[in-house]
Amino acid sequence: MSSLFTNALTIDLEDWFHPELVRDHLGRRLAGGRLSEVVPSILDLLNRYHVKATFFILGEVASQFPSLVQQIHREGHEIGCHGVSHRMLRDLGEEGFKKELEDFRTLMKKVLGGVQIKGFRAPTFSLNQTTQWALPILRDFGYLYDSSIFPKKLFWNPLYGVDDAPRYPYRISFKDLCKEDPKSPLWEFPAAIAKVGGVDIPVSGGFYLRTLPAPVFRWALKRMNGEGPFYIYLHPWECDENTPRISLPFLAKKVTYYGIRKVLFKLEGLLKRFSFSRMDDVLIKMGAFE
Repeated sequence: MSSLFTNALTIDLEDWFHPELVRDHLGRRLAGGRLSEVVPSILDLLNRYHVKATFFILGEVASQFPSLVQQIHREGHEIGCHGVSHRMLRDLGEEGFKKELEDFRTLMKKVLGGVQIKGFRAPTFSLNQTTQWALPILRDFGYLYDSSIFPKKLFWNPLYGVDDAPRYPYRISFKDLCKEDPKSPLWEFPAAIAKVGGVDIPVSGGFYLRTLPAPVFRWALKRMNGEGPFYIYLHPWECDENTPRISLPFLAKKVTYYGIRKVLFKLEGLLKRFSFSRMDDVLIKMGAFE
């Protein structure tokens, strides 16, 4: 292991038809999917390297595949919340967000009993200055950390991004999510953005893991890991060679489908070279939740 800090490995447990770029072109809601075929291969890989991860669970998935969520928890992985419907915060609004958190809590009691859910990740990293009303709501529902900020606006992807946000875990201010508040009850674990030669390189996972050459991705992560922990995120549909393809505009097609046949191979390369754990455990090592 070459890393100086233990990092968080996270999986957003959603199906291939949940992301906005796909859902907006389907024209209908789907059920079922391929999670029961794909997730076991991810769990097997994690077991081989004795790594525990955080799975941010979508409520719709937990409702359809409760035994899969139970298996993930039984194998020692952390369960986090990814909402219920995969709608972005701006589309839910405050009352809709509260309802989803309440529905998720009810569902988790049914599926997992009294397991504490510490962490939340908004679909599509949709926490920004216009949706920071979500922070006190998360606090009121008992969450201890959030992982919804992508600390860089990207010209080619208007769906997310917060310029000037910290790039390592911090206690987030409810008044200005780009600032740290030592008294805040909520921690933020932002997506990984490495600065190399004055250039910002997203190295948090997903599309960026699929697109960047593996040596470049690992090199940028190593530079970042010298200063603090990062996290990697991925989706089961990115690990599935048989993910259904639909007709999409050129850019959406590239963002969604490029490189999905190499994700597990690239992930294994990271597991060999860096230290990973659950997100809550990484934050605890930093003194969170005391």
